Amino acid sequence: MRRVTSNKFVIERDKLTAVMNNTQPPLRPLDLSVIIVSYNTKQLLDDCLCSLLAAEAPPGGLEIIVVDNASKDGSVAMVREKYPQVRLVASEVNKGFAAANNVGTAVAHGQYFLFLNSDTRVDADALAQPLAYMQDNPDVGALTVRLIYPNGQRDPDNHRGFPTPWNALCHFSGLSRLFPKRPRFNGYFQSYADFSQTHAVEVIAGSYMLMPRALFDALGGWDETYFFYGEDIDFCYRIHQAGYKIIYYPHVTVLHYKGASSGLRKESADIARPPKETRVKVAQESVRAMQVFYRKFYSQQYPAIVTGFVLAGIQVRGWFRVMKHKLT
Repeated sequence: MRRVTSNKFVIERDKLTAVMNNTQPPLRPLDLSVIIVSYNTKQLLDDCLCSLLAAEAPPGGLEIIVVDNASKDGSVAMVREKYPQVRLVASEVNKGFAAANNVGTAVAHGQYFLFLNSDTRVDADALAQPLAYMQDNPDVGALTVRLIYPNGQRDPDNHRGFPTPWNALCHFSGLSRLFPKRPRFNGYFQSYADFSQTHAVEVIAGSYMLMPRALFDALGGWDETYFFYGEDIDFCYRIHQAGYKIIYYPHVTVLHYKGASSGLRKESADIARPPKETRVKVAQESVRAMQVFYRKFYSQQYPAIVTGFVLAGIQVRGWFRVMKHKLT
């Protein structure tokens, strides 16, 4: 039996010592568990849940689990009052994205997990159709769909390559913009791909990540070393290491407001403006995430001089990012 622990609560499968609604666990395994981590996105979460309940459910059923990371905006009361069919786990502390997702999986009963951001709104076919594709393709370890911003632009962070030193250099130096159709120079966002076709990709975002429960368990779940940012890239790397494909499935569209909890993104600036303390903390964690990922996967693959250069670059870029939010 898998257990996730913290100083605030202990979760075991079918047993929860925490603040939770009265929804009873299903008597049989379900096709799908949708797991949403929420932090001060009450209205967006409301819209997300409404869209999920209106979507076509998989033939084998689904459950929706919301893990709230100590929101102060009434999110917990809203879910409890408006959505009694949703399983609600309310933490007294903000555990971060990775740890909260692990909490959600510990009470989940689906054979597949869909990790979904609270600042998304799904179409009617956004659950059943991608799940059917995964069930028909057992060599697929994770799948995402076409995420778009409210202005219709595609979310580029949901279709990426791994941040190798070369890919990062081409991206941050501007080479990728000079040669957008050249895979050699545009390995970071891979915008040369045919986005109308289903295809394999290296990295997808945790905003919409569908994967088999069996693989999730085999890989040990989300790495809780990450608090916010980087954990999805880490997971994708481990999925590839395990020999599975990651698929970009563009035949389904999901609206993504992006950055509503963090406050770091201009795409959601007009609907969410978290306090400076939150924005600075998230900026700091985004820098730490890049350092954690590089040390974990790349520090032994590249010469020490390359590692030193990359880590120094992360630190300098991170300093500017943090200062930006301290001063605004």
